[in-house]
Amino acid sequence: MAKPPDYGIIYNWDGAPHAYDAVPQTMDAFLERVYAPLEDTQVGALFWCVGEHHARWESALLEQLGDVHGHRYEDVYQYLIGENIRAMSERGEDPHAGIIERGRELGIAVYASVRMNDNHFGGKQPDELADAHDSELTRMRVEHPEWTLGDQTTAWYAASWDMSKPEVRAHRFAHVKEVCERYDWDGVELDWQRHAFHLPEDDAYRLRYTLTDLQRAIRQMTEAIGQQRGRPFYIAARVAGSLEMCRRIGYDVAAWIDEGLVDMLIPAGNAGTDPACEVAELKAMCVGTDVVVYPGFDSGVPGMTDGPEAGPMKLAMRNRGIASRHWWSGADAVYVFNWHGKRETHRELLNQIGSAETLQGTDKIFAATHRHLLSAGEWLGAYRRDRILGEAPGALKPTLSGDGPTATIEVGDDTAENRPSEVELRVRLSQWVKGDVVAVEWDGQRLSEGRSAHCKVADPYDISGVTSAVWLCFDLPAARVGQGRHEVKVILVERHPRMGVDLVLTDVELVVRY
Repeated sequence: MAKPPDYGIIYNWDGAPHAYDAVPQTMDAFLERVYAPLEDTQVGALFWCVGEHHARWESALLEQLGDVHGHRYEDVYQYLIGENIRAMSERGEDPHAGIIERGRELGIAVYASVRMNDNHFGGKQPDELADAHDSELTRMRVEHPEWTLGDQTTAWYAASWDMSKPEVRAHRFAHVKEVCERYDWDGVELDWQRHAFHLPEDDAYRLRYTLTDLQRAIRQMTEAIGQQRGRPFYIAARVAGSLEMCRRIGYDVAAWIDEGLVDMLIPAGNAGTDPACEVAELKAMCVGTDVVVYPGFDSGVPGMTDGPEAGPMKLAMRNRGIASRHWWSGADAVYVFNWHGKRETHRELLNQIGSAETLQGTDKIFAATHRHLLSAGEWLGAYRRDRILGEAPGALKPTLSGDGPTATIEVGDDTAENRPSEVELRVRLSQWVKGDVVAVEWDGQRLSEGRSAHCKVADPYDISGVTSAVWLCFDLPAARVGQGRHEVKVILVERHPRMGVDLVLTDVELVVRY
């Protein structure tokens, strides 16, 4: 099969535009909602979520959204989606056909995005499904709780399908097959990361062949479609950001590449952006093949502390830094997920991150990766799949040899080619008081004493003269911040004797301004 086109940016829409207008939504209004954020940007492909568990078209195989509860909805959002789709169907209109036609007019490729094991059931357990009022439920899941993971995974995802069950794989294959054969897509995305809980936790690596079985069956089916149409029908697969987590979840990425079961690999987080996606490692595995690598973004970067910049500005700078790092690592293009918006919401970024050239001269933040975990509440366990080698946050402990934690900063910008006007290294310390002494090293060289500034996250109205967290800031000569990997070491020299809690390193950031 031919190598996939260079899309610059792939934009994944989760179907939310169905809920952006009152019932009945017109087709014109719907298509305007879908494409307004994409037009006149670097987006070359739309990956459209065709629905999680139901058909959003007339199907003899799959249930319709809301069927299980007689089209009585648990909230306004589900009502708007379900009834706007039903209204289109009753008018003889098909939103998927409309999306594909409009994409052709705009020169944007359109793929079906299929969530392979989506779980938005709010942590419900298999034995609770029969009494639950949830529009995402299907009769099959209610009637066959034994086909779910149950207590063989983290509790929040207990109602996810167990992909080792042949009945489940047959059902998922039939869903993907109907989607692919019914419409004139450019390809299909198998979104394995929504959500990344497919196999019994302790056996996932040994059962990885079952996921490969489904991936292989889908490839055989799409190849037949491509032959019938006389043009390629591509397969994209969204997988974990690290090869280690791919193995733990059950994604045999090496086999998928070697057997030609995938055309595009999208390393990405299960929950939030994974800024440390192993792009270079995946690219090395793809040498000698036509498989391309599109590292993914999500709506936010978990664990990133707000400030000193305003939240939206900081997130934009962080995203530009991540994109620059991905391009330096060898990415073929990039992918964005959950970037909901109107025409102007993300327009600046969508005209920057699609190439290394358009990122040049833009302000960025390159930062250490956070290991972000939840101990209670919603989505418990979701973040354990991501950023497994996160280097922050971490306690600064006294050591016998004067050592401390080391964080890696990967700078994607060629600062020799395009010299920044300002480079600032900053580290954030929580539970800091006057009298604490730390030393900071950049690439093995100790920095002179930096400036300190109180972090105002917990004091947004600037009432207090002190806070429990502080930023230590150091100006660096641009010549010391070349493209590539750098190490920042933070050493606890002296802890205030009255403090009985650890001093915690929460953030390590390199701010590059032009």
